[in-house]
Amino acid sequence: MQLLANVLIDGLAYGMVLFIIAVGLSVTLGLMRFVNLAHGAFAMIGGYAAALLTREAQWSFWVAVPAALALTAAAGALLEALVLRHLYRRSELEQVLFTIGLTFFLIALTNALAGPQVQLIVLPPLLAQPVDLGFRTLPAQRLLVIATGLLVAAAAAWTVARTRFGVWLRAAVDHPDTAATLGIPIRTVQCASFAAGAALAGLGGVLGAELMPLEPYYALKYLVLVLVVVAVGGMGSLPGSLLAAVALGIVETASKYLASDWGSLFFFLAMAMLLAWRPDGLLRR
Repeated sequence: MQLLANVLIDGLAYGMVLFIIAVGLSVTLGLMRFVNLAHGAFAMIGGYAAALLTREAQWSFWVAVPAALALTAAAGALLEALVLRHLYRRSELEQVLFTIGLTFFLIALTNALAGPQVQLIVLPPLLAQPVDLGFRTLPAQRLLVIATGLLVAAAAAWTVARTRFGVWLRAAVDHPDTAATLGIPIRTVQCASFAAGAALAGLGGVLGAELMPLEPYYALKYLVLVLVVVAVGGMGSLPGSLLAAVALGIVETASKYLASDWGSLFFFLAMAMLLAWRPDGLLRR
């Protein structure tokens, strides 16, 4: 029972990190129908910014994280406004080639500027201290990851389904010409959605630095995992992405506890079985 509890708590934390990063990709890929393989780079940017601000600039963690997220959102908005908006009507192949090329460029730039070493985020004492759950102790930061993941899931679902901006986003994606004639600011919606997705990816990069170490190849190393979450969950389905992230996170964690020599084999085996069972994903938009 103790082993099962350890797998569940660690798997839930790992799954929440994957979900927080995947939310933005679920919006851009599933809702906006733009294949953005540079999404992992935004998680890396947010994590690196928080690491440099807390370690080099000696900023408080609670100040550095919002600043890192604002920087990541600004980078996403700038990239969307200057470059990516021209690719919306291009083929999926052109989108893939450009964004994967951008990923390799950012990897090389990160390696040149910060070096190949792993970046550490300095945590405040409140998050670094252990919390006794009865069956084990773990850092308070792990509990923050789980709580933040649940909060992001609720906020994202509410925003897309219940707010005026969510209505604008769905209308701009499904019927752009009609939405434009009704006065919906399509360009503003697209840019804001992309910036929000980048900021959420940055948040995942910050909170998940303990489980997914920050290094130059981060943007490519974990991209496949995020794509798997979006595909298994269902394109554009935020509840589906949450369900897929938690399920796959538990499978990955269980494999590390019980069969560490097999690496991520069980993760991708579970992915294949789930997609064979539900080719359109666990939940559909």
